[in-house]
Amino acid sequence: MKKTITVLAALFLSCYGMQAQDGKSANLTFQRPRLVVGIVIDQMRWDYLYRYQQRYTEGGFKRLLNQGYSFENTRIPYIPSVTAIGHTCIYTGSVPTIHGIAGNNFYKGGKKVYCTTDKTVTPVGTKSESGQMSPCNLWVTTIGDEMKLATNGRSKVVGVSLKDRASILPAGHNPDGAFWFDDETGNFVTSTYYMDKLPAWVTRFNRERHAEKYLSEKWQTIYPKDSYIESTADNTEYEDGIKPGEKAMLPLDLPSLYKKYGYEIIRKTPFGNSLTFDMARAAIEGEHLGEDDDVDLLAVSCSSTDYIGHQVGPNAVEIEDTYLRLDRSIADFLNYLDKKVGKGNYLVFLTADHGAMNNARFLQDRRIPAGAWSNSEIADRLNARLSETFPSCGKIVSEVMNYQVFFDIARIRQQHLDYDSIKQCVVDELLTDSSVHYACDMNKVMTATIPDNVKRRIINGYCHGRSGDVQIVLKPGFYAHSMKGTDHGAWTPYDTHIPLIFMGWGVSHGSTTELTEMTDITPTIAALLHVQAPSGCVGKPLLP
Repeated sequence: MKKTITVLAALFLSCYGMQAQDGKSANLTFQRPRLVVGIVIDQMRWDYLYRYQQRYTEGGFKRLLNQGYSFENTRIPYIPSVTAIGHTCIYTGSVPTIHGIAGNNFYKGGKKVYCTTDKTVTPVGTKSESGQMSPCNLWVTTIGDEMKLATNGRSKVVGVSLKDRASILPAGHNPDGAFWFDDETGNFVTSTYYMDKLPAWVTRFNRERHAEKYLSEKWQTIYPKDSYIESTADNTEYEDGIKPGEKAMLPLDLPSLYKKYGYEIIRKTPFGNSLTFDMARAAIEGEHLGEDDDVDLLAVSCSSTDYIGHQVGPNAVEIEDTYLRLDRSIADFLNYLDKKVGKGNYLVFLTADHGAMNNARFLQDRRIPAGAWSNSEIADRLNARLSETFPSCGKIVSEVMNYQVFFDIARIRQQHLDYDSIKQCVVDELLTDSSVHYACDMNKVMTATIPDNVKRRIINGYCHGRSGDVQIVLKPGFYAHSMKGTDHGAWTPYDTHIPLIFMGWGVSHGSTTELTEMTDITPTIAALLHVQAPSGCVGKPLLP
């Protein structure tokens, strides 16, 4: 009997303990930061974190590396590696074949379209067509959309960038605002997709004429120009001027250039990044981001690095000075977040939408294989070859773009031509070009003799009806660009190896060289916030 009582007591205590444990579990609460800030540096190669590090301040890139967690081997898992797709991938965790953004420009319904153009909406803050924009071509949700859903709309989401696509696509379908720079007015603008009039804080910011202030002084190097030892000499044959006929040389007389060309000049100066961070601070203040327990999102994209990079390439004094200035801007912004939101209350990540190749002539001068390739010339050549094979077919290659061949499907059907034979003819002709590494019919890509690493990127980047049906892969060192400046879009490390650093709430210091991908950024945020991953997400969380 005594034994029975003992057993029953043990069972009671066990059950009580389980109930207590269950009760404890039921009462467990999770926490979220007050604010998530995404900083995307357009065209920032991973190696820029270290190339200019000796002159970085302690509070910018170095602070991110010293206090955050750096994923040192983060790659882009698709081609073409361009701005619109990169920003979409970062905030959706998805790839073009799923999210629908197949390039900065792509085909839709047989017509070439810009990724965010929407003629059904009206500009707000300008009369320019630059305001007729929305996320109408995006098929999936973003992390901002999911944050909104998880909090019954209480989370606030705002996108800010000079480029419309770099604000609109990160902000998603249902943000509190997406704002971009208008060259005609020098204002940040939006469209009726988001609101009928600019918020008072945006109007106030525009009245302060920040762009004019930045354009009122020359662009001088921070340090003596001859001390920029990580760069080639200024004004080389590798560089284009800020406008045709202008010298690619610092100092740059911005006041006179502003008088000649207007506000658009600021895009190709480091002060475009400064202006962007000014607007980011105004957004935090105006929308009261990070002021309550419902986590908010601010998507910031610095576009000037891309504009300058295209113009002068990765080895110019202008690029070095731009990153030294950007480092200071980041330091100031992080200090602002410390004071405004509070250390430990915000999560920030820094990454890039793509990298960039060294200038082709720069590589040739160092006996490295490289060269330029013309989309229009190859299109003419392909049409000529097709005319020989299919007499009277007319112009059935519509365009070569995004390293893809687009066909006039309507004409092909009208003439009852064999589409498979046409594509094979194009592939055969492309493979005779010494610049071309691989070419394939997208219906046959799985059996093409292309390395799996490259093939996977081709498949991920193909969006039926929006992408071209023949994919072109140029040899490393070759690009569809002039011999001045640079470009991007390939699968190669210089285009697809990007920085990725998380810092702040929920993040311990560290680094890894394990392979990670751009698609992993958003699921990491989703896991940290305990919200659902976006509807097209294919990545994996990176942080415990």
